[in-house]
Formats: sequence, structure tokens, C-alpha cells
Amino acid sequence: MFNKEFIERNKLFGFILLFVLFFSCQGKKDEDKSVREQVSINEGWSFYKYKTASDADSLIYDVRPEVGKVNDNKDADSKPTEAVIAETKQTVLKPWVLPSGNEFIKDAVNKYVRPEGNPGSHFPFVQADFDDSSWEKVNLPHDWAIKGPFQTGWNSEVGGGMGRLPSNGVAWYRKKLDISASDAGKSVFLDIDGAMSYAIVWLNGNLVGGWPYGYASWRLDLTPFLVPGGLNQLAIRLDNPNYSARWYPGGGIYRNVWLIKTDPVHVAQYGTYVTTKDISEESATVDLEVTIENDSQSNATVEVNTQVYTLDDEGNEIGDAVARFSPVEANVVAGEKARVKASVKIKNPKLWGPSPTQYPNLYVAVTTVLKDGNPIDTYETRFGIRSLEFDPEKGLFVNGEHITIKGVNNHHDLGALGAAFNTRAAERQLEMLREMGCNAIRMAHNPPAPELLELTDKMGFLVIDEIFDSWELKKTPHDFHLIFPEWSEPDIRSFIRRDRNHPSIIMWSFGNEVGEQYTGESGAVVAQRLYDFVKEEDPTRPTTLAMNFAKSYMELPVVPDVIGLNYQGEGIRQDPEFEGTDRIRTKPQYNAFRERFPAKVIYSSETASAFSSRGFYTFPVSDAISSITRDGRGGDSKMAHVSSYELYAVDFGSSADKVFGMIERHPFVAGEFVWTGWDYLGEPTPYYKARSSYNGIIDLAGFKKDRFFLYQSHWRPELPMVHILPHWNWPERIGQTTPVHIFTSGDEAELFLNGKSLGKKKKGEYEYRIRWDDILYEPGELKAVAYKEGKVWAEKLVKTTGEATQLVSAPDRAIIVADGKDLSFVTVQISDSEGLLVPRSNHQIKFTIEGPGEIVATDNGDQTDMIAFTSHERKAFNGLALVIVRAKAGESGMIRVTAESPGLESVTIEIQSK
Repeated sequence: MFNKEFIERNKLFGFILLFVLFFSCQGKKDEDKSVREQVSINEGWSFYKYKTASDADSLIYDVRPEVGKVNDNKDADSKPTEAVIAETKQTVLKPWVLPSGNEFIKDAVNKYVRPEGNPGSHFPFVQADFDDSSWEKVNLPHDWAIKGPFQTGWNSEVGGGMGRLPSNGVAWYRKKLDISASDAGKSVFLDIDGAMSYAIVWLNGNLVGGWPYGYASWRLDLTPFLVPGGLNQLAIRLDNPNYSARWYPGGGIYRNVWLIKTDPVHVAQYGTYVTTKDISEESATVDLEVTIENDSQSNATVEVNTQVYTLDDEGNEIGDAVARFSPVEANVVAGEKARVKASVKIKNPKLWGPSPTQYPNLYVAVTTVLKDGNPIDTYETRFGIRSLEFDPEKGLFVNGEHITIKGVNNHHDLGALGAAFNTRAAERQLEMLREMGCNAIRMAHNPPAPELLELTDKMGFLVIDEIFDSWELKKTPHDFHLIFPEWSEPDIRSFIRRDRNHPSIIMWSFGNEVGEQYTGESGAVVAQRLYDFVKEEDPTRPTTLAMNFAKSYMELPVVPDVIGLNYQGEGIRQDPEFEGTDRIRTKPQYNAFRERFPAKVIYSSETASAFSSRGFYTFPVSDAISSITRDGRGGDSKMAHVSSYELYAVDFGSSADKVFGMIERHPFVAGEFVWTGWDYLGEPTPYYKARSSYNGIIDLAGFKKDRFFLYQSHWRPELPMVHILPHWNWPERIGQTTPVHIFTSGDEAELFLNGKSLGKKKKGEYEYRIRWDDILYEPGELKAVAYKEGKVWAEKLVKTTGEATQLVSAPDRAIIVADGKDLSFVTVQISDSEGLLVPRSNHQIKFTIEGPGEIVATDNGDQTDMIAFTSHERKAFNGLALVIVRAKAGESGMIRVTAESPGLESVTIEIQSK
């Protein structure tokens, strides 16, 4: 279009124009920045943890009941018990902390009034002149327990249930905030996405407030205590009790922390609420509520303008606004809030939907608050347009398409990284689950990090967002029941407001296996109170409860909109050996609940709870489709491992095969959430001397168990795949029966041993694996050929390997960002001379690193390994080990990670840090 001469003649003009545009954009950014600032304050904290509880200070939130003997390895479905009331004999800070939740208490008469006084003001740790130079220097998110050491034996302070890591204790975080003089007159807030637990905050020696629930995200107003134009001392005390959880809780400020600076008149915390309706290919109506808060001393009249933009896959705005809400005027009384509403139609909407059949399109609503024509606040709200329909006959429909829920439960820890949230680690978990065919996540059993929901929005996962594992009755001596009376309302309302704009969330769960299942009408009254809170905050989504005991004729299931059953669909402890015991025994319940609640959707909120240790197999192999776990029946209590034939489960659970069959026999069931997608720290049933669970489809290090391929074969029928188990290195079993099982998305398979066909077999009705249970072991080669509708579908080879000769490694990503957060997960494999995994090898491996990176952790997926995750030396577990590498902030270059093991050829891999 333009010739070369024209381009050269105008090059100088182009440079000038770009210069002007650049600084114009910078000016706009600076102007926007002056409207609202969200500043990360994750860097540069000083940290101190008391060695023992007896050493700790007395600035406690409240007294807790004394704990006697605790049975750490009791069954996960044990009946919860009554709360124990502790007598208060000392000053507690609870009265000063309770007002922090007032924003989320609806009835003014129930709000708390802060007492006079300033407890803790003279304590050295809250003083600006206290010398914390000897304290540990940390960045957030921070989990103080994950570095260990692991505590071993039956008499350890922290048992297997909470992961054998020192998560309990009292600790302090300190940081100086440099508040500019230009911030005078602004409202300044501290936003903490998660602190475990009983957080209490002081600023410049003043007790500001706090929040006890460790999974909650919360805000404190720092404005009255700030001194603009200088350094301000922030001090945060955490008190994480032992016996507070049934899994690993972590300890510390384990999520992100922010300073929010706004004009005194601004969009309130979680101050927008977007809903969509009348959705078609041609248009969709978007309704918006905006809450404006006035922290100033005078009334204000403001105009609220909102524009909607589409977002690309990276979350960036694309092009011009696709819709503009009509401006709305709000009159906001000093010290109060005002809510305005508006609606707009979007033409040809791009819908948000679950992968793989739909695409998770996202929009952003950019709200600007103007006073006297000048912008004083800008607030962004990401959302999606999608329709949900819950049909009691067929289950879930998203945008008119029937979607079978193929979900997993996940706890909040990230394996060797602990509870400290890392976006890349969470993304890796979701990527692997998506590869398996998973399309849904149940957040078990607490609010997740906000960034995890951003990922589920972006990646197209359906979500059940869950808040409580207990209500008034306790499961452990120091769990949530201690604070339920005062905090259940603010916790649940703030949880809903924080998360309700996420399109990935399809249901709210306000209780998991709560003790109130046992208490009839009184339990239902508690449930109704919580249900009402949820519906007042978000009437657009259904509610659910996960019930492992409540039967269809009981009071509790009447309350939720959707019936969630934990293990009851398949039946619980129906084996004859449980007759006469005091454990929960339940016949299959799908039909009973359907008859009692014909208008309610039913799904399985927890299924399976199957066990396995990756690459570990025991003989003989059960001929049943599902078996409990005992020595000689898949379990080995001396090794503390469970067979990977994937037939064995907890006493109240079932194999994947049994669950698949029960759901397919009951097509009205909307789907399932498997317990669990990944192994997690703590709750190591059936071997409580271990550190981590056996339930995961993927092990703690992120290595796929055989079960991964069983789920993939069922959940991704369109994917040509076939998987053989076990491995074929059994020198001690020559001539002995060694069953071979095939998982395939085909309908038929042929098995060959050393070139000889062992015949073709078809899957029968409600069969999900193909079994050759009478094979006599001989070394060599197994080959499986899968067929679908008579045609070859997929093939797989498994060979007897040679001796281990070398290490082979591969990063999940060879290029990472030099931001001090991004990670590369490097798999190290013990191989023979042909590069094949040697499956029973457990060599000691040493890791070293060069360049602008650091080794964060190592792991191997072995539930019994008590070597600290921070160690740079670790044994492989059945041929595999993991090293997690982080790029140093601001330092680009080549990172080289070397793995060495005596007698094996070492390996070095390169990772580019950019």
C-alpha cells in the first residue's frame, strides 16, 4: 500500500507519534493508578515462630478446650460430637476482633461493638522500634510448616491426620509499610486472601482487627491508624492450633496480601454483582449491581458508568466495548453505602462453557465512579455469560447442552509446596486433570484461593464452591465449631460475595458430612439458617450439602436445593464382615432419594475413596470389582502401601469400576466428584504413620497412578488409548499367576505375551476394564491392541527392562518467567540403557542447580517418605522423582539442573528463565 520512499520519509514522524502515544498511555495509566491502587505487599516480611505453645505470648483470640487423648487415625466418617465449652479465665481479644465481620452481618442488632482499650499496644512485637533483624526473612505466600521436619511415630505432636508437619503454633509477621504523603485523605485497606489461622492485626501499635477462619479472605480498614508520609509498622499474629483439621491445614499467611488505596467514595469490597439472563445466540441480558461506599464526612452524589469488553485467553481486553450500561446516579450518605442497578443487552454473546465441548469465553465489566465529572474510582469485574439448568431426570445442562459431571475433589495443599498458593502449581494440577477427562472440581472443604477460581474460569472447569466441614458439632477438638456461633454468618456471606461473579461456579455447598445429619430437626434448623444466608447473597445458583449419613426420610436433605451424596449411592460397608459393628452401614441410596425428592437433582459429591501407591502391586489380586483394603487384600501394613491394581478402597468407599456401574445404572444421577484428584498431605488412611493420602488419582508429586488411565478410558471415550498394568519386572514371580488388566476407551482388546496371543476379550455391560487373571509370569514383552467397533483403536507395549543405568529428566516447561513465582516441574526417571523406566528402582538422587534459579522442593510421591521436601537429595519411588525449580525474580538466563546417583549416568537439563 505504501512505497519504500514514503515509509523512509515518514519514519521520523512515526517515531515521534509512537513517543507521544506511549507517554499519553503512560499518563492514562498514572491517572488510573491515582484512582484505585491494588499493591502487592508480599515481599520483605520478618517472621518469627515460638518454639513451643508454652513460650507463646498471651494475646489470644479466645481460650480453647483442653485436649486429652486424640485418636488421630479414626475413620473419616466417624460421627461428630458435641462441642466442649472452655471457661475463660484471662483477657482475650475476641471482643476487639469480632467487629471485623460486621460488614457481613445483615441484622444491625447482631453486629458487634468494639470495646474501649487497645490490647497488645505495649507488646514489643507491635512496636515500630522493635528490632526484628534476627527474624527469618520471608516472602508471601508463606507456609511455615512445609519445610518440616516431619514428625514420626504414634506419639508425635502432630499426627498423620494433619500431615506430620509442624503446622501448629503461634507466630508473628512484621512489615513496614511506606505510605506516601499523597495517600493522605484516601481510604486504605489491608486485604488478606488467607491466613492460617486466628489472625490478629496491629498497625502502629493499634489493634486493628482480625479474622479467625483460616480459609477466609478478609479486609481491614487501616485508614484510622495510618500515618501518611512515612513508615507504618504492620504486625500480624497467627495462632494455628493442633487438632484443628482432618487434613494438612498449613500454617502462616499462605495466600496473597494486598494494600488497596481508594478515594473515600469508592466501589465497596466485593461491590459488584453480575448476573445474566435471556441468553440466546442473538443476545443476552446482563444485570449489574454496584455498591458504592462513602467513607468521607459528607454526602456524595456520584455517577456510575460501566462498559463491557471481551477478554482474550490471557485475560486482556479485546478491542472496543461490546456494551455500555446507561449511567446511573447514586446519592451516598456519609459513612454509608448505596446500591445502584443497571441492565444491558450484549449482541451475539460469546458464551462461557466447560471444556472440551464448549469454550470458556470471558468478559470484563469496567465500572467508573465519577464525582463532578471526574473519575474517582475504577473497578473491574470479570464474568461469563452462560445458562444453567438442573433437571432431576437428566442432571445438568450448560447452555442447553447436557453435561455429565466428571469431577474430582481436591484439598488446598500443593504437595511439596504445602499450602502456600502458587498459580502455576495449581494450573499444573488442573491441566493434568483435564487431560484425564475431568470437567469439574469440588473445593473440599473450604473456600479456595481467589486465583484458583480465576483458573477454573479460564480453563473451563465447573466448580462446587464449598465453605464448611463442620458446624456446631466437632470432628476434631479445635476445628471450626469453636467459632461457628459468631462467624458462620460473616464467613458465609463474605465467601459468596467474593466468588459469585465466577461463571465456573455452578453450586454453593455450605456443609460437608456435618454432625447435624444426626440431630434431626435441630440440625435442619441450623442448615436452614445457612441456606438463607446463601440465597440472600446469590439466589441464582442452587445450594447443596454433602451427606454421608443423612437418609432420604430425615430432616436435613429437605433443606438444600440439590442432593449431594457421599458414598451412599454405591452403598456403605455392605460386606458381611461389617454386620454387627457400630460403623455407618448403608444400602445403595440413589433410588431412595429419587423417590423422596423427585424434583431435586441428585449427584455424588464424593465417590470411590479408592487407595493406591503408584507402581506398587500385591498378590493375589481380588477377583471382585471392588474390595476393602487389608493385609493380603491389596494392603501391606509393613510397607504401608496399597496395590495399584486399583480395586481397593476405604471401608466406606468403592473402586472406580463400582462407581461407574452404579452411576450408569441410575441415569438421573448428574455425575460424580471422585475422592480425590490428587493425593494430599494428611489423612493417610489406611496407614496413619504415613504423611499423605492414598486416595489420589495422581500422586503427591504429580505422577499418574494407573487409576488415571481407568478414569481417562471412561471419561474420554473419543480418545484412542490403552493402558496395561502392572509393569513387567517380576523376576521372583516366574511361573506364578500375575494378572494383567487393561484400561481402554475401546470396547475390546487382545493381549500378547512375547508375541503369543492370549485372546481377545470384550468389555461386558457395566465393565470398565478387561482382565486376564490367569497369566503365568515370564519376562519379555506385553502388548495390548485395543479395538473399537471391530477396528484397531490403540496399542501399548510394556517390556521387562534391563538394569538401571542412567537418569533421564524432562521439565514440564523449558521456559519460565523470571518473576520469583513461576515454576518448572522436572521429572527425573531411572532408566535402563534403552531409556525405559525401571519400575522398582529406588535409587538415591542428588540435585544441584546453576544459574538464575533455585530448587524449591523435591518429592517422589511416596506416602511414607519422611525426608523434608526442601531436601536436595531424595530417593526415587518406583523409578520416579520430582524437583521443583523456581526462577529468581528479575534474573533472566539459563538454569541448569543436574541429577546424580551413584552407579548411574547423570543428567542435566536446561530451563530458560525470561
